Amino acid sequence: MTIQRLVGRNLKRYREAAGLSQEALAFECGLHRTYVSGVERGVRNPTVVVLERLAAPLEIEPWRLLLEADTDH
Repeated sequence: MTIQRLVGRNLKRYREAAGLSQEALAFECGLHRTYVSGVERGVRNPTVVVLERLAAPLEIEPWRLLLEADTDH
């Protein structure tokens, strides 16, 4: 799995767990909904600054978006 797909899968999992839509998360981050969608689909390559912006409303550390699911503590 590519790192983009891993980040996207994790972002979607955390976003859904937080009860946020893509639109709501995008609003909280100051990003466009289609950008968030692209990250979740693994077609966007977000910078570390964007990972930090995405993680903040989810109340997680940005590095959690880079972990394989079975190593998530």
